[in-house]
Amino acid sequence: MLIDGYGRKIDYLRVSVTERCNFRCQYCMPEKPFSWVPRENLLSFEDLFKFIKVAIDEGIKKIRITGGEPTLRHDLDKFIKMIYDYKSDIDLALTTNGYLLAESAQKLADAGLKRINISLDSLKPEVAEKIAQKDVLSNVLEGIENSLKAGLKVKINMVPLKGINDNEIVDILDFCKERGIQVRFIEYMENSYASNDIKGLNGKEILEKIKEKYVIKKIGREGSSPAFHYKLEDGYIFGLIDPHKHDFCENCNRIRLTAEGYLIPCLYFDEAMSIKEAIEAGDIQKATQIMKEVIRNKPEKNRWSEEEAQTSNRAFYETGG
Repeated sequence: MLIDGYGRKIDYLRVSVTERCNFRCQYCMPEKPFSWVPRENLLSFEDLFKFIKVAIDEGIKKIRITGGEPTLRHDLDKFIKMIYDYKSDIDLALTTNGYLLAESAQKLADAGLKRINISLDSLKPEVAEKIAQKDVLSNVLEGIENSLKAGLKVKINMVPLKGINDNEIVDILDFCKERGIQVRFIEYMENSYASNDIKGLNGKEILEKIKEKYVIKKIGREGSSPAFHYKLEDGYIFGLIDPHKHDFCENCNRIRLTAEGYLIPCLYFDEAMSIKEAIEAGDIQKATQIMKEVIRNKPEKNRWSEEEAQTSNRAFYETGG
């Protein structure tokens, strides 16, 4: 069992397989050139898997594959199958922008993927293009439908931005409700790589938009889920991810591994330790020691707050949010 310095059980590993992305979203990396880290700087799937086996053996029960955009990495389905074959009951999920899912959803499901979170920030082509700086909506919608057909459990993520897509919060909720999938509204997380021209809605503002049409009831956080859940009168449940709330970090059970081999204890902070050298040398004991040190030094909470949100220097495209 992996326990951090605040007594929290760490059983969730997020693995970024690439920092590359085919979108340039306003809230993530709008100005980053289309480039990529040299292949030799990345851990191979085989080396990532060496670490994942250790993490599972030490108590990790949930693994989420992220990016950048993970579907850009060749043979992703084979990597997923490695994990599934090692422990078929692992909670194995993927976060994606959905652009390439129309072709890959079935293959990923066949490899052992169980759940998928897809970003959908607008149902209007021109607004989606403004946010992603690319014409993306038709591909994403097709990817959502094909994921459902493949039997994957789908969740939708939306980041509401003032004056851009905040008038679509209810539309996207209804889109998801009609399909029996859960939507999670994510407060924009201030970071130094995002556009200076955007401003997100806080949780209260998001809920007020929904209350214009629906009566909602608080459910609360479920276990270590980052989402606070709410229920409509017809029983539909949606989530709100609100990192600015004081209690957001209380039950955090996550660590993150980047494609270059850095273990990160908290999404907000820059601090990280590398397992790359140890894993490539086959020194599993050393990699395990590094993991335990990272977990031991995991901070109590981030520095976003309801009163005054500090801007993080974390590049989310390296960690998948």
